[in-house]
Amino acid sequence: MKILFFLLIVYFCTTTALPQQFINWKNYTALKNVQDVAISGNQIWSAATGGAFQFTPESNTFITLHKSEGLKGNSLTSVIEDNSGRIWFGSAEGIIDIYNEDTGSLDVILDIFNSNQINKRINDFSITGDTIIVASDFGVSLINSGSLLFFDTFFKFGTFASNTKVNCAVKNSLFYVCTDQGVAIQKPGATNLSAPESWNVYSSSNGLPSNKTFKPGLFQGNLIVSTDKGFSKFENNIWNNFITELANININDFQISGDSIIILAQKNIYLYYNQTLSVLYNSAVSISKIEFGKNLGYVCASTNGTLFLNTLMIGDFVSPNAPPANQFPSMSVDDNSKLWSASGKDVTGIGYYTYENENWNYFNASNTPELPTNAVYHAFTSGTTAYLGGWGYGFLEVNGDNKKLFNRANTGMQGIPSNPDFVVVTGFGKDSRNNLWALNYWAVDRNTLSMRTPDSVWYHFTIPAAQGRTLLGIENLAIDPYDTKWYSCTDGSNSRFGVFYFNENKTYEDPADDRSDFLTTSDGLNQNDIRDVVVDRRGDVWVGTSLGVNIITNTSAIPTSGSSALRISNVFVLRQQSINAIAVDPLNQKWIGTNEGLLLVNSDGSRLITTFTAQNSALLSNIIRSIAIDENKGIVYVGTDEGLTSFETPYIKPLESFNELFVYPNPYKIKSGNNLLTIDGLIRDTEIKILTIDGILVSQFFSPGGRTAYWDGKNKNGELVNTGVYIIVAFNADGNEVVTGKVAVLRE
Repeated sequence: MKILFFLLIVYFCTTTALPQQFINWKNYTALKNVQDVAISGNQIWSAATGGAFQFTPESNTFITLHKSEGLKGNSLTSVIEDNSGRIWFGSAEGIIDIYNEDTGSLDVILDIFNSNQINKRINDFSITGDTIIVASDFGVSLINSGSLLFFDTFFKFGTFASNTKVNCAVKNSLFYVCTDQGVAIQKPGATNLSAPESWNVYSSSNGLPSNKTFKPGLFQGNLIVSTDKGFSKFENNIWNNFITELANININDFQISGDSIIILAQKNIYLYYNQTLSVLYNSAVSISKIEFGKNLGYVCASTNGTLFLNTLMIGDFVSPNAPPANQFPSMSVDDNSKLWSASGKDVTGIGYYTYENENWNYFNASNTPELPTNAVYHAFTSGTTAYLGGWGYGFLEVNGDNKKLFNRANTGMQGIPSNPDFVVVTGFGKDSRNNLWALNYWAVDRNTLSMRTPDSVWYHFTIPAAQGRTLLGIENLAIDPYDTKWYSCTDGSNSRFGVFYFNENKTYEDPADDRSDFLTTSDGLNQNDIRDVVVDRRGDVWVGTSLGVNIITNTSAIPTSGSSALRISNVFVLRQQSINAIAVDPLNQKWIGTNEGLLLVNSDGSRLITTFTAQNSALLSNIIRSIAIDENKGIVYVGTDEGLTSFETPYIKPLESFNELFVYPNPYKIKSGNNLLTIDGLIRDTEIKILTIDGILVSQFFSPGGRTAYWDGKNKNGELVNTGVYIIVAFNADGNEVVTGKVAVLRE
């Protein structure tokens, strides 16, 4: 009953946002890890772990497909062109997407994804007539390419175990199936292929070099198969080693062309012709699949994009402009709308990356001399300057083309006890005096906070409330309008302390008036396991925990009264959520990242406005790692464990004063009221009136609080207005600032 009551409360506290308010969804994923390739005319299609892309060599252009373009599968594993020119994509999740380039439409087949099979990965496609043969982790399925319906699935082959992983299946008069247990061949005349006895099966006990077989093919009238220990040829019902130079070598792929075989093995492309093996190309990275087009040349899947070699074996690795990895642990957007992202610590870090004007740039220790290592852990921006906290190197300050490294030598910050030069900076903030504050993880001198003044003088602070405690995991720095610094902390045994705060009362060298304390469940926090700390536009502190969100209010009293004046409340609509990230938009609404998707709550947390998940939106995953907001454009960036997603919202930073209204689309065509008119150029808390040309009031409403508002083309009675010209009047709360605009409405 209590659970039912809670769900009912959440339901009635929820408002479904208009779909048009959240538009232009885009996915950004790493696309260099290509799993399979296909040639379609003069174009190349690549299936990558982050989506799909098409490359046209003639124009050197790319087209990308992600979930935001309609793909249902994300981690793609296979691709093929059918006889109608449509492109089929298989995924690790068992989803099959079919793309029609002529219409731009996508169909999806979810039978394998929705099945009860544990392992659903699609490993390969092949074609026979109008049938698509699907090799998966549990068997072979046959799909009619016209109706997109399954008409058969084979789970068991001879004496092989049921649901054996199938790496490839082809039909050439008979079905030939390569599995992890050996090779299965359809018996001549057998029609019920679902029956195990319809198959002859062969394993290493029958002469194969390995049970792990990858691909079958017919060469000079005999069946050959590739394995992880070389080739084998089936001749006169006997398996023998084939191409002895490649014995005991993993064969990644091969293609047969007349009396020649093109082979991928050992990062090499080999040519086998007239019983002679020669190397055509040597790659620096792993290459896994190969296709050959008479007009194009050779195309290979690799871990560095798609390898395209023309008929003269000249070419390079190609991939679209994209982030270098699907790691977005910490992000920030600067005043120029440039997105900055860290990548991680220690071995997971690969540097940092930026996104601006639809272009990604990647910086690491190899191409950025100022960056000592790739362990970029935290990203923060102030104005147009970025600060990139390092796991061991201090931090990097970037302003335009200027980059400067700050470490123990030029700041006085002390690193970890075992190596004082190993300075870990996990957070930044700016106070009301434009001082830069940096959070120092596990400082040997216990100076948790360091501060640099605008004239580059450094001060370091020990937190009085931390005396006698081992401070290890110090993160999530936030600074409120009263210059109190808030952050989370763990100790040496990974016990959770809760939230610390510190206020030096603007006296940098006098600790006598410092205020500090730490807050735990004893003070009203839901949990001591703190995941994020942010300060909203009212100066309230929002604390994300592993069990919901707390709001700390009356923070203005800390410099004089300390903790006694603080009030800690719980956000009811988020009480069951494990919080990973919180971001505040220009309307003071809160975007909440959880392990179950992205939530939006109103300014005080009393109402859940909407929820986005991987199931109802273009989010790549429900596990949200970070959130960043471009206040000037209303774009929300959401970092997940499978890549980045962005979308546009109406929550744009309001103007300081009116200039002129931008109304679009104009003319505004209305049919059912589902499309909205955008009114741009507003100040905070604008009131809007829609009038006829004769001055008759049609509709009246307030802006949400940002720079834009929307009209649904309806009058006060909820009826669509007639065709005509309408006047839009926008004014502030006092009525002493007014701006007008016009829109032509076409009623369809």
